[in-house]
Amino acid sequence: MLIRKLNPGETPPWELLELADPCRIIVEGYIKSSTIYVGEESGEAIAVYVLKETLKVVVEIMNVAVHEDFQGKGLGKQLISHAIEEASKRGYAQLEIGTGNSSIHQLKLYQQCGFRIVGVDFDYFTRSYDELIYENGLLCRDMIRLCYTFES
Repeated sequence: MLIRKLNPGETPPWELLELADPCRIIVEGYIKSSTIYVGEESGEAIAVYVLKETLKVVVEIMNVAVHEDFQGKGLGKQLISHAIEEASKRGYAQLEIGTGNSSIHQLKLYQQCGFRIVGVDFDYFTRSYDELIYENGLLCRDMIRLCYTFES
């Protein structure tokens, strides 16, 4: 998979972005001030992640998704590794990510990639989204916050 920065004026891969975050209004809010990276196979967008600077020394992965037909092939790990590399090259001290309490596979992946759980935003999903989200047979209620700290 080739991972590249989305060019200015290029249409974001909405289908992929909405896989990770079903509320288009929320996604539109954060992509305006973010950098979008697209993973492609044969010129087709099959994966995406979004980096947003939140503090001068902190950047956050706001969205990460792999098309359902390509899941389970290690592409998510490639995206996270690429994000870590990009954040390091850009000189950030920390890379953050948040995911739902019900996102069992993502929680495992992020920790395998070196992220550590640093907090919980209780009821984030139930207060931020109009519709309830269920995943892996669980109500997605709380946002689990994780952080990757770069060696200084």
